[in-house]
Amino acid sequence: MKAIIEYNSRKIEVNISNPLDISIPIDMSKKNVNAWYVDDPTIFPEEFEGEKIKVSEGAVVNFNSIHFNPHSHITHTECVGHVTEEVHSVNKNLKYFIFLAEVVTVAPESKNGDFVISEKQLKTALKNKKRDAIVIRTLPNLSDKKEMHYSNTNPPYLLEEAAIYLKEKGIKHLLIDLPSVDKEKDDGKLLSHNAFWNTSGKTRMDATITEFIYVPNSIEDGEYLLNLMIAPFENDATPSKPVLYEIIK
Repeated sequence: MKAIIEYNSRKIEVNISNPLDISIPIDMSKKNVNAWYVDDPTIFPEEFEGEKIKVSEGAVVNFNSIHFNPHSHITHTECVGHVTEEVHSVNKNLKYFIFLAEVVTVAPESKNGDFVISEKQLKTALKNKKRDAIVIRTLPNLSDKKEMHYSNTNPPYLLEEAAIYLKEKGIKHLLIDLPSVDKEKDDGKLLSHNAFWNTSGKTRMDATITEFIYVPNSIEDGEYLLNLMIAPFENDATPSKPVLYEIIK
């Protein structure tokens, strides 16, 4: 099934019959992704008068509660409220959800004992393309990213220069398959978060960072239409379900 969408005065034909989900869910049937030194998420039936509210145990409905942290357990989208004293909600600041995105694959480089993504790498990947969003897939791209426990592993991250480049290029929405765009332990500097949101100048309130995505190897690098769906939490971050659609022409 095809659809023609007018986007910034450009008519784009997309294949809507093949949505490409790049989110990682919370799934209690398997090991879940985890970061930032917290326990695993839980989904459990509530109890009333000593009875579990669960159909398989005699209740008329299933009535589960979920305990999780969006930064630690699931694909999530965050706004500048993640790093500011003033409370800002991604649900209030993200007002549009359809964007032109470029999927790029990057092999983080070794630097001072870390693996990092540099400005040069992103410049090579994006060239002169004009996009609203960038979807970064890092190598190696193994399926265990969907259940990796990242705490105390010093994962790859984005150099500040790379975040500045994306900001200056006009990228509003940064999606990456890592737990953070910043170094796991950086003395609270959060250089790439702050650079991308431009917190030292005119703050980019409508810019977002989405972490913990997973881009299967079957998805080729290139231009896609991105639907960045979020859950309506009034919080600095919320679970999200980014979906890509192939552009036909």
